[in-house]
Amino acid sequence: MSTDILIGILSTMGAGIAAQWVAWRFRLPAIVLLFALGLALGPGLNVLHPSASLGWLFRPFVSLMVAIIVFEGGLILDFRQLREAGEGVIRLTMLALPINWVLGLLAAHYVAHLEWGTAALFGAIITVTGPTVVLPLLRHNKLQPRVAAFLRWEAIINDPIGAILAAVVLQVMTVRAESGAGAFLTGALPDLLASSAEALAAGVLPAYLVNYLFQRDLMPEPLKTPLLLTLALLIFSVCNLSMEGAGLIGATVFGMALTNLHVPGLSELRRMKESLVVLVVSCLFILLTADLHRTVLERLSLPIFSLTLLVLFVVRPVAIFFSTLGTGLTWQERVFVGWIAPRGIVAAAVAGAAGFRLADAGYRSAALIMPAVFAVIAVTMILHGFSLRPLARRLKLTLSNEPALAIVGASHWTLDLASCLHQQGVPVLLVDNRSSALMPAARRSLPILRAELLSQYGEEALEERPADYLIATTADGIYNGMVCAHMAPHMGRQRVFQISPGVARLDFYHGLSRDARGKVLGEPSWNYTLIDTLFEKGWRFVSTTADEASAAAFGNMQNRLDILSIRRGISISIRSAEDEQHIVPAPGDLLVSMLPPPEAESQPEGMTQRDAV
Repeated sequence: MSTDILIGILSTMGAGIAAQWVAWRFRLPAIVLLFALGLALGPGLNVLHPSASLGWLFRPFVSLMVAIIVFEGGLILDFRQLREAGEGVIRLTMLALPINWVLGLLAAHYVAHLEWGTAALFGAIITVTGPTVVLPLLRHNKLQPRVAAFLRWEAIINDPIGAILAAVVLQVMTVRAESGAGAFLTGALPDLLASSAEALAAGVLPAYLVNYLFQRDLMPEPLKTPLLLTLALLIFSVCNLSMEGAGLIGATVFGMALTNLHVPGLSELRRMKESLVVLVVSCLFILLTADLHRTVLERLSLPIFSLTLLVLFVVRPVAIFFSTLGTGLTWQERVFVGWIAPRGIVAAAVAGAAGFRLADAGYRSAALIMPAVFAVIAVTMILHGFSLRPLARRLKLTLSNEPALAIVGASHWTLDLASCLHQQGVPVLLVDNRSSALMPAARRSLPILRAELLSQYGEEALEERPADYLIATTADGIYNGMVCAHMAPHMGRQRVFQISPGVARLDFYHGLSRDARGKVLGEPSWNYTLIDTLFEKGWRFVSTTADEASAAAFGNMQNRLDILSIRRGISISIRSAEDEQHIVPAPGDLLVSMLPPPEAESQPEGMTQRDAV
């Protein structure tokens, strides 16, 4: 039996990561593939039986995994960023969430004929649109910055708040069922408020303790991340002792408190938790879906199907319509935001645990929670996941489908490069933290971003204006390396480049570590001083469409710097001496090179043929 469990766990992990890779490679919604895998392995082929195999361990295991997910959601929620996001995003939480809850409750009661307690829990669960579902969709689809920001922040904010709402509703329903209305008001309600206050304190006080330890260097670096994860799980478990569901409140508040106290050293945790959450979500979604019995699927009756359609086409659109009145959103943006709301892992996990609790409390319709919530999850994942791109195009809310390039560092020659690309219709973004440096680009109507990319704000601002590739071009080689190292986990290590920091610094043993910098743009001798000098001598960036001759000569001609080869709608190839295979453009590709002025007939002083290749 133990061997079977081990094989099942390893198979689930492997299948989950494989599904994530397929989703990334072919730009598919990962959650749809995970859902399909779970259905195939569980109710379909009858191969995977998580609750039967793990027995009593299954529910605590799921609960702890959910604790990690809601803790991660709390870590994302910085109140400063919420204020900067604007009134519209705040309305999506302060107004849209309660409207969603009330309308979902009424729909569940009157359409699916659920009891009031079960209907209230259903309404609370479907308010959650988690970042683990929405953010990958936004990364794979280039939306206009404002509508992307709305969906992104709604998911980030509603994830912990919706989970807390579901936990409170669950506790209210179970306590009231056990003690009756009179006893609930006199005894259970004060206990509920006390338990909620304890959960808040249990989340906040350890965060202050962590901040004290970290700021005074009382915790070694290798122990920081394990300490935070252990505390999150411990807070979740201890809070659940006083009130079932209070652990969600405690774990979420702990993450929120850490972020808003700006505890030093959280960057390492954020990077690790991103990878951890991908693994947790992949495994947990497969396990929860596989644990659906065929009897549960058989409960997918016409009322539940009608309820699902009502949630999609009435509840969500109406809530968004009323909550966004007066926000300045266009009708296209309101229609889009009203439609796109895929539910994910938090909704599935809460539904899985809550159904058992309500059944134990005596609610006859508690068995319908799982099929009702999973019907909403399945339909929203499929319809929203596959309709997002065509709907956004139809409403003209997308950016160009061309691969985009971010250039960090505004100077005379980067402005020329950006202008060259912009004139050819290649999406380009010039990034700098100095307003004066960006003014010439603004006068030419070039896309600009004034931000420090090493800040959290800059990183998130770049996510809302998605770039597929990045070149760091400032005069400071160390800063360029820091930017590339910071952005590599998000964009891909093979997609971040920097101009050479100097030949000596590229030594693999004595020079800058490859993990601490980007790939070298062009040849090692192409440093900032060389390119800036060439520009002062009249060299300029020129784009040409490749034919067979120019494609074959790319990177092999003297007295020019061949830099980019762009395949429309597919990829940008950036030359680097560190590539194992040289770029081979195809006829029709757009080639971008830096060329001398027409009257120049000889190479610049000090520039060898190798330098110009």
